Amino acid sequence: MNEAAHKKTPLYDEHVRLGAKMVPFGGWLMPVQYTSIVEEHQAVRNNVGVFDISHMGQFIVAATPSSQKVGGEGAAATWLNRMLTNNVDKLDVGMGQYTFLLNDRGGIIDDLIVYRIEEQKFLLVVNAARADEDFAWLQNHLKETAASCNLTSRSLDFGAVAIQGPQTMALFHALFGEDIELPARNHIVNVPFNTTNVSVARTGYTGEDGIEVFFSANDAVKFWNATLERGKPLGIKPCGLGARDTLRLEMCYPLNGSDLSPERNPIEAGLGFFVDLAKPDFVGRDALLKTKESGPRQKLVPFRMKEKGPPPRPHYAVFRNGERIGEVTSGTLSPSLNWGVGMAYVSSAHAKIGAEIDIEIRAQKFPATVEKKPLYRKPAS
Repeated sequence: MNEAAHKKTPLYDEHVRLGAKMVPFGGWLMPVQYTSIVEEHQAVRNNVGVFDISHMGQFIVAATPSSQKVGGEGAAATWLNRMLTNNVDKLDVGMGQYTFLLNDRGGIIDDLIVYRIEEQKFLLVVNAARADEDFAWLQNHLKETAASCNLTSRSLDFGAVAIQGPQTMALFHALFGEDIELPARNHIVNVPFNTTNVSVARTGYTGEDGIEVFFSANDAVKFWNATLERGKPLGIKPCGLGARDTLRLEMCYPLNGSDLSPERNPIEAGLGFFVDLAKPDFVGRDALLKTKESGPRQKLVPFRMKEKGPPPRPHYAVFRNGERIGEVTSGTLSPSLNWGVGMAYVSSAHAKIGAEIDIEIRAQKFPATVEKKPLYRKPAS
C-alpha cells in the first residue's frame, strides 16, 4: 500500500512538524517515535506522555426513538449484551468497561472499551485495524434484529489522545481548571475546553494513571498543542507507537492481531474475567462454555528472559526440555526492567508461574521463566 493510500489522523501534520518517524499501522500513517522509544517510555513511567489515538474507531450505539416509545428503553443495552462478552447492564451512565467482540467460534474479532454515555447511548472505542470489520459485523447482526437501535461510526469526525503518566492529574487541571474533578477510573465525563466540550475517560494502555480525551476532529490540533504547551513544566513528551507497545507489554496488556486473534478466545488469553457467562445469550458463548469445561489447550503467559541477550520477538518458537510447546506473540527489551520480556501461547501443562522455558532466537535457545502478571510493578514510593 503506498503512502497516499493510508489514512491520516487530524494530527498528522503536527507529528511531521515535530520530526516524528511515521509508519503504516492498521491502515493509518502513525508516529512510531519522535526522539527514542526508551525516552518516550520513561517519560510516561516518570512524568507524562501524550499519544495520538485518533486512528482508533469510535462507534455510537443508541436506541431508536420509536423503540423507546414502545417501552423498549433497554434496546441498546440488550442488543450490546448479545454482541459483547462483558455485561453492559453493570454500567451506570458515565461508566466504561473492557470487553470483547467474538465470532461464532468464540474467537476474538476485537477487544474494545464500551462507555455508557447516556441511559440508552453507548460509545465503543475499537482498534484501528479492526474498525471496518467490527462495524460490518455489528451492522450485519443489527439487520437480524428489529431496528430497535442505530449503529453509527463517528471515527472520521472525531480525534482522541491518551495522556498517560504520574503527572496526569496535574496536567488535567492545567488543561481544564483546578475546580474540574478528574473522573474516577473507567468513568467518562464531558468537560468544557475553550469554546467546546471534550469527553475525558480515566482509561489507558500503559499501567500508569491516565486519561483518554475524545474531541471533534476540528479541535484536534488546538487540543494537542495546548496539551504539549501546558505539559512543558511537567516534563511532557509526545509519544509514538513504539513506546505504547513497550509500556503495554510490561503490563501484559494484549495487542489485537498479535496476542488476540479470531483463532484465540478470551479464556485462552487469560481474560475470562471480562466474559460474563451468566448472560443467557451472546455471540460465541457456547464455544467459551466448552473451553471452560474442558480447559484451554493453550494459555497466553508472560515470560522474562533469564540472560541478557537478543530480545524475544513475535513468532519465535517456545520449547520445554527440547519439545516445542508454543510460540511468542509479543516480545521486546523492556525499558523499565532492562530485560527481554514477552507473551506467548504455550501448552496449558507448561503455563504455570515459575515454569522454565526456552525461546528459540536465531536457531539458538535462550532460557526464560513464565512470570506473574504484570511484568513491571511500580517501585514503592
